Amino acid sequence: MKNKRRDFLKYSGLAGLGMAGGIMKGFASDKTADHLPETAGHADSEDFADDQLTMIGLYGPWAASLTANKLPSLSFRNTEWTDIETWRPTARQRVIDRMAIPDIGVLPEIRVIREFVYDGLLVKELEWQLPYGRPTQAILLKPVDAKGPLPGILAFHDHGGNKYFGKRKITRTDNNPHPLIAAHQKEYYSGLAWANELAKKGYVVLVPDAFSFASRRVMLQDVPKSLRQGLSDEDPENPANIAAYNKWAADHEHIMAKSLFSAGITWPGLFFAEDRKALDVLCSLHDVDTKRVGCAGLSGGGLRTAFMGGLDPRIQCAVCVGFMTTWKDFLLYKSVNHTWMIYTPLLPKELDFPEILGMRIPLPTLVLNDLADDLYTLNEMKEADRILAELYHKVDADNRYKCSYYPGPHKFDAAMQTEAFAWFDRWLALSP
Repeated sequence: MKNKRRDFLKYSGLAGLGMAGGIMKGFASDKTADHLPETAGHADSEDFADDQLTMIGLYGPWAASLTANKLPSLSFRNTEWTDIETWRPTARQRVIDRMAIPDIGVLPEIRVIREFVYDGLLVKELEWQLPYGRPTQAILLKPVDAKGPLPGILAFHDHGGNKYFGKRKITRTDNNPHPLIAAHQKEYYSGLAWANELAKKGYVVLVPDAFSFASRRVMLQDVPKSLRQGLSDEDPENPANIAAYNKWAADHEHIMAKSLFSAGITWPGLFFAEDRKALDVLCSLHDVDTKRVGCAGLSGGGLRTAFMGGLDPRIQCAVCVGFMTTWKDFLLYKSVNHTWMIYTPLLPKELDFPEILGMRIPLPTLVLNDLADDLYTLNEMKEADRILAELYHKVDADNRYKCSYYPGPHKFDAAMQTEAFAWFDRWLALSP
């Protein structure tokens, strides 16, 4: 039974963001309960056209009807909300409550493990100890000849179905990256370490490992032998061992999610708590201008950008890449392609997913989408764009929001990076 369950999870696409999507190509993208036959409550699936099927079968239309054709109760799009300064703290507090963000203490002591110069950048390998787990490791990058306080960027790595790696996915600190990192950067980032490229433009960039990745991953030696599936932490950099660990970690994600819920917290809440601590670290550095701080990330990093950009006003500029859609998209079509790291119980009745990021209005926000991204339906990406545009229009800040669409699959390629960096340059001017 356990083997069958593992096989189901493997083939259902729950292994992680950025890796999934193939089995969902051509899946339904634009149908709602209103378009389904009147017999949907009792018909066999053969009565439906393929583009009317949902991931949860005949339960989909009913589940969608619970929020269909209704604005979420705390949406600023509701006519009852006219004052942004009244709405924003109300909305943010409700999201904070739903996320059940844990208190993880004060600013931790920051240790510099190593400091060196690479490719025109001063590189610092940092770590700090939170009240639980192994130390969080991070990479700090800035131009070697930089003078005076610089704008700071909190750079979020992706998920990519790869929990063995974290910060290394978007950085480079020598000329011989791990072959899996080189392949990852080639597939998703045009072969570039985008955190390095941004730092070269005059930014202080901090790249921390996220909860459950790299230095924050669940170590096999720390769980009961019955859960290890015969694996160990020995020879961890071996590609075969990394692949085995990542499959184990994908299966373990379900256990982690259920355990976090049982502790009275959520995965988005824990993500945010640790990311906010990393933001505290970035803003504590003497060479960072705390009035010019932004964040960005692809995929799982885009998810973290949505929550961080929406909830922490220190983020003056946000770039969300490859992670913008609606709750409807997850409900009916695409949760099969995603991890447990997204979901916040009850929140969809109060805010649609793009409205989490939208809590930052009128602060500058750029969303970058890929037209052939199998993680989302194009219709719902466009609906999320429409929602965010409406929010910015309501506060007369249309020029502070932009959404761009690029050809190709899930990625943050060189062209997208160019637009993202220009957006940061525009709103976090390199001169005070």
